[in-house]
Parts: sequence; C-alpha cells; structure tokens
Amino acid sequence: MALPPINTTEDSFIREVDEELRRDQLLRFWRTYGRWLIGAVILGLAALGGWLFWKDQQAKAAAIESEQLDEAVRMATAGNDAGASKALALLKTSPRDGYRATAMMTDAAVLLQKGKLDEAAKAYGAIAKDESLAQPWRDLAVIRQTAVQYDRVAPDEVIARLSPLAVKGNPWFGSAGEMVAIAYLKKNRIQDAAKMFDDIAADKGVPETIRGRAANMAASLSGRAPAAKQGSAK
Repeated sequence: MALPPINTTEDSFIREVDEELRRDQLLRFWRTYGRWLIGAVILGLAALGGWLFWKDQQAKAAAIESEQLDEAVRMATAGNDAGASKALALLKTSPRDGYRATAMMTDAAVLLQKGKLDEAAKAYGAIAKDESLAQPWRDLAVIRQTAVQYDRVAPDEVIARLSPLAVKGNPWFGSAGEMVAIAYLKKNRIQDAAKMFDDIAADKGVPETIRGRAANMAASLSGRAPAAKQGSAK
C-alpha cells in the first residue's frame, strides 16, 4: 500500500510557527530578566577580579615580609641587634600569623642570645598566651620559655606546663618529655622518670639525639627504681 504524500507546505508552516513562538518566548524572557542577568554577570566578573587582585597583593606582601624576615635574621646573626629589633617590630604586626609568630620567636631568641633571660622568657610567655597564633607556635613557645627558666622554676611548675605536651604522638613529646622526666627526678619520682625516658627512647617520631639521651637515662635509672610505689609519690 502506498504511503500518503507528505504535505511539505504544512510542515514548513508548523516549523515557522514553532520558531516564531520560541523567539517570542525568548524575547519576553530577555525583557523581563535580561538586565538582572547582565548585572549578575558584571558583579561576578567584578568579584572575580577583586579576588584575583587581593590574591596578587597578598602574594606580593608575603614576599616583601619574607625578605624583611631574612634581613632581620641576617642582622641579628651579624650582631646588629638594633637593626634586627626594628625590622622584627614591623613584622610582629603582620596580618599573616606565620610571619608574626616567626618574628616574635626570633625577637625572643635575640634577647636570649644577648643573655637577657628574663626578657626572653617573658617574650616566649607572651607568644604562648597569644590565642591569635596557631597552637604549634604557642606550644613551642611554652617549651622555649620553660627551657630558659628551667633552673629557676619549681619542678611542679615544669610538670604542670609541659605534661600536656609530654605525651606520645605530640610533635613536642621528646623535648617536653625530657624536661618533665628530669623534673620527676628532682621530686624523687624515679619510676615516673624512668617510664618517661623509656617512652621517649621507644618513640620513632622523636629526634634521634633526644632518643639516645633518653635511652641512656632509662638504662641508668633501671637499677635505681624502688620496688615499692615510691615513684608515684608526690
């Protein structure tokens, strides 16, 4: 059976009507929302441009501060304490925590190098209490402060400061644990000291030099630890 002939004229008319309808719909949509779309595109481009500009400025500022920090360290190493202090004073107001913390730590180290132990300890203490800084910086400052004051503070104070850091898995376990263990010895807590040294010596994450010292101390204490519970006595 033959197929009926296709009415090409009717099909063309339908297509033209459909296209006209779509154009009309697009035109109405554009008239209603076109300005909003243009505004959104402009705002998006402006925001992107502002963000790129901000990132560029941040990178340039960071590069400048990096150079200033390097120069401050060079001056401090060369004995130009006045120049180093002036450069560090500017960096200590940086909006970038890393540079601010590094400048504060370097300033404290300069004071320590000059033999100003009390001022250095005070500077480290200020860093430790600065809640705007990341915790690793604050923890390091506590360790440095305690090391500077170690012979001038009571063993109980050393233990109170450093016990939160003298635990396995903490990045500062070796340094903090070593000082806590010696504080235990000063309090005649032999078993506690021996255990701390043993733990430090067994921790692969602790620097080898500290582990070596801890192993030697643990070995020397093994024969001194009392059989009773003397080590847990306060």
